[in-house]
Amino acid sequence: MSEWRAEQPALDGLAPRKRRKRAPSARVPAPDLPIAQVVLDVQATHLGQTFDYMVDESQSDDAVPGAMVRVRFGGQRVNGVIWNRNSNSGVPKSALRYLERVLTPGSLVGEEMRRDIALIADAYGGTRANIIRVAVPARVARVDRERQTPSVGYAIQGMSHYDLPELRRTYDAGAGRLRREYGEATNLLNALEGRGSASFVMDMLPGACVWARDLATIAAGALNAGKAAVLALPGIRETRDVARALQVMGLKPFDAGRPVHGAYRGDFIVLSAALPPVERYRAYVAAASGAVRCVIGTRAAAYAPVTGPALFAIVEDAAYQNADGMMPYANARGVMRLRAKAHQGVFVAMANARSAISQWEACGPDHRHSGVDAPAHKDKRSGGEQQHRALGRCRVQTAVSGPSREIRPLSAVVKDMAPWVRWLNREELTRLADPTIGSRVPHSAVRALGEALERGPVLLSIPREGVGEALSCARCKRQARCFKCMGPLMRGRDGTPRCRWCGAAAANWHCPQCSGERMRVVHVGAAGTAAELQGLFRGVPMVVSSPSQPGGLVEQIPCRSMLVVATPGAEPRVRLEDGADGQTGADGEYSAVAILDAWTSLYALGVDARVDALNAWMKAVSLCAPRARGGQAFLIGESDPALAQSLVLWDSTLLAAREIDEREQTGLPPVLSCACVWGRRDAVTGLLGHLGMTPGGARAVIGSANGEKDGDLPAVLGPVPICPPKTMDAREFEATRDRVKAIVRVDPVQREWLARNLRDEVARHVAAREPGELRFQLDPKDLL
Repeated sequence: MSEWRAEQPALDGLAPRKRRKRAPSARVPAPDLPIAQVVLDVQATHLGQTFDYMVDESQSDDAVPGAMVRVRFGGQRVNGVIWNRNSNSGVPKSALRYLERVLTPGSLVGEEMRRDIALIADAYGGTRANIIRVAVPARVARVDRERQTPSVGYAIQGMSHYDLPELRRTYDAGAGRLRREYGEATNLLNALEGRGSASFVMDMLPGACVWARDLATIAAGALNAGKAAVLALPGIRETRDVARALQVMGLKPFDAGRPVHGAYRGDFIVLSAALPPVERYRAYVAAASGAVRCVIGTRAAAYAPVTGPALFAIVEDAAYQNADGMMPYANARGVMRLRAKAHQGVFVAMANARSAISQWEACGPDHRHSGVDAPAHKDKRSGGEQQHRALGRCRVQTAVSGPSREIRPLSAVVKDMAPWVRWLNREELTRLADPTIGSRVPHSAVRALGEALERGPVLLSIPREGVGEALSCARCKRQARCFKCMGPLMRGRDGTPRCRWCGAAAANWHCPQCSGERMRVVHVGAAGTAAELQGLFRGVPMVVSSPSQPGGLVEQIPCRSMLVVATPGAEPRVRLEDGADGQTGADGEYSAVAILDAWTSLYALGVDARVDALNAWMKAVSLCAPRARGGQAFLIGESDPALAQSLVLWDSTLLAAREIDEREQTGLPPVLSCACVWGRRDAVTGLLGHLGMTPGGARAVIGSANGEKDGDLPAVLGPVPICPPKTMDAREFEATRDRVKAIVRVDPVQREWLARNLRDEVARHVAAREPGELRFQLDPKDLL
């Protein structure tokens, strides 16, 4: 058995079958354009170019640009998208392989979509394969078979802008309302009907789902003008609100899971990553075919395959949900802004709290409110007349940003639709002679909320779970404060009470109100708040809506007396009841809204922390009844004056202008373009050295508009150590132990250079198989 001719014994009839080697079939190249340039589904940065493959004569009709194919690459089969067809190739013919299979019938990624993908990849320093991964859903063969089988009767029937007189009628009514409520609405409506690229920044009106009604009117205007409409929303709840508003306008939803007589009908599509794979792919195919011209959804809708001039609208452009979770971490706002310019369409950014980038685009640094250029700026640090730091960088046109026109609601309309908002800070409570100054819910608020409960539900908005905790007197419930600076006390790691502001230990503390010497911990959370309020409002029904609570998120409540405790984004909708059958009807409203623990906004991390806090507060207050019907809103606790005044006056431009002022002094985006670079320390340091941004390098400091260097602004912040990712394996922990992050800053005119060079450096790092992690993200929401 040790001889080389030995064979494995086998029973009769069970001998292994000998497979005959098939002779390779002769393939004939296509007579016209035999070379297919394919973008492979390979995410490595250094493999982001196209690869040439031969097209067989039998595949020539199906292998059109934009079709999905399967090819051999590196000893394995991978999918790809045909980017182009050529007559020749720079690779020798003997080294070219044939396409193994054409997977999709016809083009899946159209010509304009391929152009948009290339522009997005260049703008954010990624590859086309990176963008295809997030833009094109996974292929479902069943849907492709439906398209190829006539007996199934697969058809997509959408709307035409000249076939729906009901839509034109409702749009005319909605357009008239927009003109009466917004100062510059006529410019937006004219841009929807005209040609050319335009950009607008729009502030929302208060009121339950009023913003959804206005957005639906704008989308209807685009459809009436023969344009497509793409609406990106922060969450699935907002998507449902807009879907209901579109149905009121006369549009029917496209149900990708329920065909009617073998056909899929609808006027607008919901495109979201949360959809089942079959429905998402079918919805994508319906949009790519051009039959359905209106697409709404979450971040995935920003990549909707629309053609021609289109409306690209995004709601809450500063929301953290807008950033992709995969390389190159493109932001939905920048993606839609870029696509609007490429399609010669209209871009609209809607929000309750205007983001810093929207303020920068709409007003610029030197004419924020008046619209008149200011030649000089008083520098408070030096006390002299100096040129403004950002002068010359005013509203610089980049790939993902540019000048915009602002659309603000009329002050008289805001006054009629907004509730009476009061800021109950220490100064106001002192003026009211409130005896419970320092308590979490002062007596003035308890009395007003008790009266509001007689008219309907009351909403109490609290910070997100786990935001923090506070200390209060165990006897009178007054908030415990430091005797030195009057800052709130917190429990340190060693259990010692310390001041949040000055850090001093609270030794021998006693309550100035009742002389109590014991403190208790007040947890800022839904469960702790509900238990605390049960003692203040005895016998009142209570609903807790929070993703971290056992009951989860409550979608809606009836319009009756009850207390609702909710975290931001989890506020239940109030539904009115039609008759005794219990059918829900129009949107109701809260009789009062209270924002608790406003002091947490003073300690929130992140560059956009104040904008995020104001947006969450305005979303909650917008659910309240207007002051004409007795609606009241309370902001309870200390906060930034600009933040509080923006809420009280319902004017987010106050905070946005303050943000721009501070970011000009510190050199933060959008005044400068930034990128986060993180990974192993030696890899990050090497990348910065190759870019010339290390100390003494050619780009170590940021140059001003006239080419002079401003030594006060270094190009790099950091690097600083960061924690390993939560998904890190124990075997990889040693390799990522020295993990750091650095912030790279350049002038906005150099953003394209930064994106290109960061991509090239990461590609070189990966191709050379250098050890350690190395990643980057342009325009990050959080720099820290």
